[in-house]
Amino acid sequence: MTAIRKTLDFLYLIAGIAAALCLIAILALIVAQMVARWTGEIFPGAPNYAGYAMAAASFLAFANALNKGAHIRVSILLNSVPAGAKRLLEIWCFAVGAAVAWYFTYYAYWFVYWSWKFNEVSQGQDAVQLWIPQSVMVIGGGLMAIALTDNLLHVIFKGDHRITRDTVDDSFEV
Repeated sequence: MTAIRKTLDFLYLIAGIAAALCLIAILALIVAQMVARWTGEIFPGAPNYAGYAMAAASFLAFANALNKGAHIRVSILLNSVPAGAKRLLEIWCFAVGAAVAWYFTYYAYWFVYWSWKFNEVSQGQDAVQLWIPQSVMVIGGGLMAIALTDNLLHVIFKGDHRITRDTVDDSFEV
C-alpha cells in the first residue's frame, strides 16, 4: 500500500506543479501580448491560450489543493458533533463529492471525445483543435475524483481523512 500512497501523492504534487506552470504561462502570454502591441505586431490567439492555461491551472490544482486543505471546507457542523457522527458525515461528504467528480469526469471524457471525433477547432485565427485543451479538464477532474475517493477510503478504513492544514493558515491563529 505504501507504493500506491507514494504514487498518488506524487501525482497530486505533479498536478499542482503543472498548475503553477500554467499560471506562469499565463503571465508569459500576457507579457508577450503587451510587447506585441507595443511593437505593432500581432499575437493571434494569445487570449485564447491564456484562457486554456487558466482552465488547465484550475483543473490541475484541484487534487493537490484538496489534500493541502486549500478548498473551502465548512467544518462548523463537523466540529460540533460527536466522533461517530463526524465520521459518518465525512463518509457521506466524501462519497457525494467523489460521485459528483466521477460523474463529471465521465461526461467530460465524452465531451472531449466528440470534440476530437468532429474535429472541432477554436474560432480564432490560430484554429486550435479543442480536444487538446479540453483534455486537461478530464485529467484534472479524474485526479480530483481519485483524490476524493482516496480520502473516502481513508476515512472508512482509518477513521480520518488525509486533508492537512497548510502551515500558512496556522500563522494567522491567535
